[in-house]
Amino acid sequence: MAKKLVVGITQGDGNGIGYEVIIKAFSDERILELCTPVIYGSSKIFGFYKKQLHNVDQINTNVITSARDAHQKRVNIINCLPDNVYVEPGRPTPDSAKSAMIALERAVEDIKNGCIDALVTAPINKKSMDKEGFGYPGHTEYLEQAFGAEEVAMIMVSDSLKVGVATGHIPLKDVPGKLSIDLILKKLRIMNASLKRDFGIVSPKIAVLGLNPHCGDGGLLGDEEESIILPAVKAANEEGILAFGPYSSDGFFGLSNYRKFDATLAMYHDQGLAPFKAIAFESGVNFTAGLPIVRTSPDHGTAYEMAGRDLANPVSMMSAIFAAVDICNHRAEYDELQNNRMKVALPDTAIKPKGGKIIE
Repeated sequence: MAKKLVVGITQGDGNGIGYEVIIKAFSDERILELCTPVIYGSSKIFGFYKKQLHNVDQINTNVITSARDAHQKRVNIINCLPDNVYVEPGRPTPDSAKSAMIALERAVEDIKNGCIDALVTAPINKKSMDKEGFGYPGHTEYLEQAFGAEEVAMIMVSDSLKVGVATGHIPLKDVPGKLSIDLILKKLRIMNASLKRDFGIVSPKIAVLGLNPHCGDGGLLGDEEESIILPAVKAANEEGILAFGPYSSDGFFGLSNYRKFDATLAMYHDQGLAPFKAIAFESGVNFTAGLPIVRTSPDHGTAYEMAGRDLANPVSMMSAIFAAVDICNHRAEYDELQNNRMKVALPDTAIKPKGGKIIE
């Protein structure tokens, strides 16, 4: 049997719906044909939530100490947490925040060491983790720092649209000051490269949204479109990136113009995520472009109000797992193609003399 991709899945906040959507996702054994899962968390908490769920088929689990020992036909669990870990479904606690941090750190360590092929993160509570010293607004910023990425882009992915954001987890009042030609151009570069390598789109077309109502209405409602966004689009075009806009976001989504493009770049978090979740909430996936590793997550939060009540829908978690595998495969195919092109450009018979020129 060919080795399947090993997908690491962090538990997130153990008092939210993370375990429930993970368990429901893997209750269908067919998903094990796609990947080998390794859950970073607690077999005790896994068992606790499994008992709360109805209509869940038998799940064959395997407790391991190293991801390298993962069984291809079972749901593998690495116990990262203390044996006396306590679960309080429906409420954030210091312990649940610390546990989420421990699971994430262990998974990141393993993917750096090549023990897993991709990372899927279950939802966390940002506020409670911040109180416990996490130090980052969310997974995206933590992973950007952990892998030394110069710049990353959060892209929400579904079958019908892909939406990235120029500014992420920052207060709305700080957005105008954060925007710049350089920032937007960096995000467009990342999205363009990701659409090619991670999604197999040969010549991606990217729509860029404006910041102000009606794109500023000729300066009457703001000038960021003329002074920042349009120059960034033009600069991207000069680099060969097929970027278009800016477009007014209300009409853009209201008229389904997003269907004409391969992806859309919004200027701030809710401008992009609100319409995305309205269109694809149940199956949406959060993908971090620009990292050297593949990371996805469901597009929903901890949903404490549902925790422990067998109400959570696993579709977004399943989509995140599917997306992680698909992106890994796309990257492998793209990189192989690029390597083959380099071999054609520099044939083995080429001789490179001291002068540096290639002689056939």
